[in-house]
Amino acid sequence: MRTALAATWTLLLGMALLMLGAGLQGTLVGLRASLEGFPTLLAGIMLAAYYLGYMAGSVMTPGLVNSVGHVRVFAALTSLASVLILLQGIFVAPWPWTLVRILSGFCFAGIYVVAESWLNGRVDNEHRGLLLSLYMLVCYAGLGLGQLLLNVADPRSTVLFILVSILISIAMVPMALTSSSAPAISVPVRVNSRDLFRRSPLGVVGVAVAGAVSGCLFTLGALYADGEGFTTLEVSLFMAVAILAGCVTQLPIGRISDRMDRRKVVIAVCLLAALGAIGAWWLAEVSRLAFFAMVAAYGGMSLTLYSLSSAHVNDHVPADEKLGASSTLILVNGAGAFIAPIVVAAIMQLIGNDVFLPLLAVMHVLLAVYALFRMGRRAPVPGEHKTPFVGTPPGTSSSGELLGHASDGVEVVPGGLQQRAT
Repeated sequence: MRTALAATWTLLLGMALLMLGAGLQGTLVGLRASLEGFPTLLAGIMLAAYYLGYMAGSVMTPGLVNSVGHVRVFAALTSLASVLILLQGIFVAPWPWTLVRILSGFCFAGIYVVAESWLNGRVDNEHRGLLLSLYMLVCYAGLGLGQLLLNVADPRSTVLFILVSILISIAMVPMALTSSSAPAISVPVRVNSRDLFRRSPLGVVGVAVAGAVSGCLFTLGALYADGEGFTTLEVSLFMAVAILAGCVTQLPIGRISDRMDRRKVVIAVCLLAALGAIGAWWLAEVSRLAFFAMVAAYGGMSLTLYSLSSAHVNDHVPADEKLGASSTLILVNGAGAFIAPIVVAAIMQLIGNDVFLPLLAVMHVLLAVYALFRMGRRAPVPGEHKTPFVGTPPGTSSSGELLGHASDGVEVVPGGLQQRAT
């Protein structure tokens, strides 16, 4: 265990700093768009554009790494990401921001590809469970705590944009100064999405819906909260509570899904998430404390959907195709995260800002109904044939490296312990 930590602590520290910057950036841009009076639909397109770049970066970065190496790609992408957020602070307009968001998505996806492949190559199967647990906790904690940095300065100023740039730049230091050489990166052959759907319809649809709901939360959450008259502190708490709750519930729900029909867990999670969203909508004007409690319930359930759905897909995929399947699922997830915020933003502009949480609830209910339908079409996967659950924060995994290799006989368990799957 000490050897594994010694080999990866600099990389995990770099990821922690990077996720603080990423968490702050996403909410800051959405809040600033609302404060600047961007039309809701235009703001939704601008914010969702991040995922276009994210998908492109996921596909292109492995080839870049194999051409010029981990360190050069990582340094180039972090430098560019640092500059791009500064440009957003200088040129405050919807269409320039849209271009910058696409490029930012490309950079962050590429950074995640490099970091994940680097981390994955630093440990063997004996310690991979520890690594995955720590990586998940670092990503969630960084994303969640990054929201609170929104209160450091006035969102209307350039100070917070500069802070994001500083965090991204500093994140490069511990990773660039690591003493060991970087491993070769995998360039997986992606499994055809149609073939993947035939093998696990619910899993693929679940990954798409997971991208849709998390994409809406991360891109439109601040826009919604500001539109409801929340203070900056309340906007940051709204986002932080949802994300940090997802960190707490991820592994316990995963353990349950390893022991019973995952489809039943998906149904339960979707219905509870829908209740949390409706409860938050109902209580928003009644009690802020009760509202945040419902937001925590929503985030704690909703943000497990990506990992649950990915595990369900891997239950139906041969071992030699898991890495390729994971890479394909990342693109499916990114497509959902791009399309849904634009549709939801259009509905919000047409009907009203207050429809945001009910729309999230509807998406969860629809997935629950589809899962119930699928239960009548196929028998559950026997326990001995299941792939162990791996918690993965949505929108922070871009190469398929960690998720794909996580099924190499390793089971991730709470507390960072691991054991061989039987």
